[in-house]
Amino acid sequence: MQQQLQMLEHQVKNYLSKEALSRFGNLKTAHQDIAFKAVLVLARAIESGQLKKELSDEEFKSLLMEMQRK
Repeated sequence: MQQQLQMLEHQVKNYLSKEALSRFGNLKTAHQDIAFKAVLVLARAIESGQLKKELSDEEFKSLLMEMQRK
């Protein structure tokens, strides 16, 4: 399970801008559960072809805010 999560995280990190990657690192340190959910959401988006370009920090922040509303 841990290895699968690391693979997904590596895949997702390739789609994050430098700033978004920094935000993800901070999030992972402070809120591992939210970071895990973000990785799952982004991995699904990548696999389904919905995410085709690098995600900016603003876009990543918007995703996190949207996740909090649910």
